[in-house]
Amino acid sequence: MELRVSIQTAPFDMAHGYASVLDERTDIGAVVSFTGLVRDFNETPDVIGLTLEHYPGMTERTLEAIGREAGERWALNAVTIVHRVGELAPGDPIVRVLVASAHRRDAFLACDFIMDYLKTQAPFWKKERSAQGDYWVKERDSDQQDAGRWS
Repeated sequence: MELRVSIQTAPFDMAHGYASVLDERTDIGAVVSFTGLVRDFNETPDVIGLTLEHYPGMTERTLEAIGREAGERWALNAVTIVHRVGELAPGDPIVRVLVASAHRRDAFLACDFIMDYLKTQAPFWKKERSAQGDYWVKERDSDQQDAGRWS
């Protein structure tokens, strides 16, 4: 399985990764993608931006481990995980996951798994800005419950 992980401050195109995942391969029958965007609401209804911090080195290793685990659970051809850090505004793409497989079911399940584990295991910290002030985003019980489905 081919695995690509990128942590970057630069924006990425919404079509990011498709060409490199397919790369003229004929063994891929499905590519499932997820793109997460910055919302203008969360713990407050008026989010005007966020700062996303991470632990360099550890973050990449964690995302690689999540991608490898997905490849052990399902028959995958390729996984690409791109996550942004730094200053972001509502509407900005923040994370992109592409999963390629011979069959759609494996690609759908693996993409869902990767996002659940990314949300609960990757060392990212979000600080949101709103009219009421800045605050660190708290972990959600629902994220832990979602990740628990895969145990």
